Amino acid sequence: MSQPALFGSRHKNESHHANLGGRLNWLRAGVLGANDGLVSTAGVVVGVAGATSTLSTILTAGIAALVAGSLSMAGGEYVSVSTQRDTEQAAIDLERWELANLPEEEEIELAAIYRERGLSESLAQQVAKELMAGNALRAHAEAELQINPDELTNPWNAAAASFLAFAMGGLIPIAGIIVPIDSWRIIICVVAVIVGLVITGYVSARLGSAAPRAAIIRNVAVGVLTMGITWGVGTITGGLVG
Repeated sequence: MSQPALFGSRHKNESHHANLGGRLNWLRAGVLGANDGLVSTAGVVVGVAGATSTLSTILTAGIAALVAGSLSMAGGEYVSVSTQRDTEQAAIDLERWELANLPEEEEIELAAIYRERGLSESLAQQVAKELMAGNALRAHAEAELQINPDELTNPWNAAAASFLAFAMGGLIPIAGIIVPIDSWRIIICVVAVIVGLVITGYVSARLGSAAPRAAIIRNVAVGVLTMGITWGVGTITGGLVG
């Protein structure tokens, strides 16, 4: 009987690590959302600044970009996660039906899953029997679907997190562009954005257990390239229109 107890402890630890992995994925998504807000809003702000030096025009464009981008991110995340949740719920409903109508077949299937994971025939059958006697739905959902039926993804939480992440990133270039010194406005905005990109690049690399230097260089290069191109487009457009 010591083996099932050991296995139960191991299974519990793996579930804990899976939850940790899920939280890290959410955190990484938040960092990437903030990075997107940084680059997108900075591109608009710097591009408009290339066409005009009127602060009210630049600020209006920046705020519009921040709001539109935040809402777009939130809406896209809501739709995506809602679809994922619907798919997970449908799979769980199917498992619930199978457990109610085909319990013996489901126990055999559960034992086969644990045999494939390295357990002996007798131990796999014993584990399946004990799990079926407890919370059978959860046992099948986690083993077959890699889903915790008690922790399905929430589309509203995902939408709110995406909205806030993008908005927080977008506030940085806007804060940089409203400095009262006209001649330094764009420079301060660009420096603020670069600092923000260094931070998001570093954090995203650390969350992914990757080398920060390469991630930071890529992040800053993309941001600077975006601002450079939009500045050029804004300057050309402003010259043609003016």
